[in-house]
Amino acid sequence: MASNSVVENFTVVVTENQVKGRGQHGSVWESEAGKNLIFSVFVAFYSLNLSDKKYLNYAVSLAVFEVLQQENISGIAIKWPNDILSAKKKIGGILIENSLKGAKISSSVIGIGLNVNQTSFSSSLENASSLKLSSNRTFDLEQLLIEIVTSLKSKISLLNAKAFESIETSYLNVLYKKNIPTMFKDSNDVLFMGIIRGISKDGKLQVEIEDETFKEFGIKEISFL
Repeated sequence: MASNSVVENFTVVVTENQVKGRGQHGSVWESEAGKNLIFSVFVAFYSLNLSDKKYLNYAVSLAVFEVLQQENISGIAIKWPNDILSAKKKIGGILIENSLKGAKISSSVIGIGLNVNQTSFSSSLENASSLKLSSNRTFDLEQLLIEIVTSLKSKISLLNAKAFESIETSYLNVLYKKNIPTMFKDSNDVLFMGIIRGISKDGKLQVEIEDETFKEFGIKEISFL
């Protein structure tokens, strides 16, 4: 739609049944028809630098996180870069695709998949959970969608106001395993102990390793054990 016509800001496209869902770097996103929220939001920007794209990721992650927190979902956290966890299990994923104009992001399509009322998952998805499994409640999908899009509008408005420090502080405060010794595996399958200390200017995960030095990792260069 965005490539062929003028699309109104915050246009939302929703599907009840996604058959070829995908996540970061070609990973697969599976969803049972009619049970979950699978939607994309078009957002236009006027002065967001490409170098500040990590704050867009923070803003979107926080928009979902804060709605689920208000819904009293237990153990909510954001796992870097933008997985949504409940009690250490994945309940949501975010995929952002940006359109560029020079050194600026002119618009983004923000894809969000949230496991809501699904209670059974493929055996290959042992880390998957849902809002219903976490809370024992059945959710109104349309109402939840409205709440998330409203929250997203609020966070994007902070982004447009360049409140980057506030957005980053909020994100780091709820980042999974931050400041906690954790076992990781790198892209060469080498295991190591480290502590997440923050996010670099270009959005990489900053990990303090055993000899008190710091390493930075991009997406798919590190995994949690």
